[in-house]
Amino acid sequence: MSDRTTPAGRATTRVLPAGDRHIVDRLSYGHTPALARQVRNAGGGLRWFERQLTPRKVKDRGTGAYLTWFPSLSRTPEDLYQRKKSGVEENWEVMNDYQSYVILRRTYSQRQVLELMTELWENHLHVPVGADAAFTWRKRYGDVIRKHALGRVDRLLQAAVLHPAMLLALDAGISTWQHPNENLARELLELHTVGRGEYTEDDVKQAAQVLTGYHVDLWGTFAFSYSTADHAVGPVNVMGWKHANADADGRPAARSLVRYLAHHPATAERIARKLVVKLVSDAAPQTLVRRLARIYLEHDTDIRPVLRALVRSEEFRDARGQKVRDAGEDVVATHRALGVRVTEPGEKARGTGNGWAAHTLPTQCQRLGLKPFDWPRPDGAPITDDAWATPSRMLGGSRNHWLMAGSYWPSRGIVYRKPTAWLPQRRMRFGAFVDHLSRTMLGVPATRRVVVACCRAADVSASDVVHAEHPVIVHRLGFVLTTLLDSPTHLSR
Repeated sequence: MSDRTTPAGRATTRVLPAGDRHIVDRLSYGHTPALARQVRNAGGGLRWFERQLTPRKVKDRGTGAYLTWFPSLSRTPEDLYQRKKSGVEENWEVMNDYQSYVILRRTYSQRQVLELMTELWENHLHVPVGADAAFTWRKRYGDVIRKHALGRVDRLLQAAVLHPAMLLALDAGISTWQHPNENLARELLELHTVGRGEYTEDDVKQAAQVLTGYHVDLWGTFAFSYSTADHAVGPVNVMGWKHANADADGRPAARSLVRYLAHHPATAERIARKLVVKLVSDAAPQTLVRRLARIYLEHDTDIRPVLRALVRSEEFRDARGQKVRDAGEDVVATHRALGVRVTEPGEKARGTGNGWAAHTLPTQCQRLGLKPFDWPRPDGAPITDDAWATPSRMLGGSRNHWLMAGSYWPSRGIVYRKPTAWLPQRRMRFGAFVDHLSRTMLGVPATRRVVVACCRAADVSASDVVHAEHPVIVHRLGFVLTTLLDSPTHLSR
């Protein structure tokens, strides 16, 4: 058992050592008692992390079933468009389903590092769910990202940059030699690989020629194909990458260009910096960035050695509690902290205004500022603290915390813990109860400040004895749980 009872009637719940908890904070979507047990059973945080790098070794029963909750996510692009065209189902409904599906995976998947890295790459190679017509291919695009999220970046870039969803979002699915579209070429250089200041306008134009020929049947079947008649042939030079580009089938040339850019030193440093900002600190130490960039290039763009070096670095160890959770991370961590279980929505559960939990998940994120993949620009949502440490985010988060802590909303399709289930024993002092809640929900002992805040929220003293019939459990538990969820420990990672 995780709790032991002391003679003083105090339950002491085990917590992970600080170093292990830091690994879990940064490389999962939030503490749960089950996750803490997994870390202990693995032999510590580093061993748990190493196992996570090979997702097939981590059993993940049930996560795949979420796809059956949202039937349209399995429909073909043509079917999705025809349903929209006939008024059966709008594109925003399909994308709300996709957002819900992804949030559920992040909340309940045992493959936490895979889900976290999938999110990072899906943001780096951002295709907004609101991009015109991209909804037809968007879920499949996410599947491609997840497939490559813990592999080689050159393969990830080839699969993502040349995917129909990306082509649709950046108008490259209709780019021809007569009218080459430069959007994809520019974002490939500026956002996906080397970054601003590393390329010239001529590089953009020549990259755009290489990327011609890919075709999506826009406003028809939305079929993906390659048209040799539309490819711009002729020698090209992009940032030192030279190619005769003499074949009407330009796909080998396009893949070669993307691979070249993936191996460029500027790309290595840019990706290393993004990893450090996401997993270590906004003030990314340049020595760590350069070290990770070197490892990235030495290992043929394989991201796993880079992550191993990052997690074992002194900079990572010294960065505890220095990152703020963004909107999606807060929502997922709240579900995990409260131990709620979202259930399959009923047939009439569509929409976000009817209280069905599976469909309200994106709305909860929106209250904090942003739904997953809703960032309208191709550069992806911000991952720095200043974007999320705002009064509006704090107010939106507090509202979510209060509604869920009190079991008020969502009200359907969700199972909340019963108030008495939070009590580890029949009677205990309130201060000890708060400590137990903090250890269970947040993975840390309660500080004196937290105990005082909870005493004020529940209008009791730390020495008061609580039990199943006590007003704190019957009427005021939501105030206590909300106080813990509003604490800096929960808001940071």
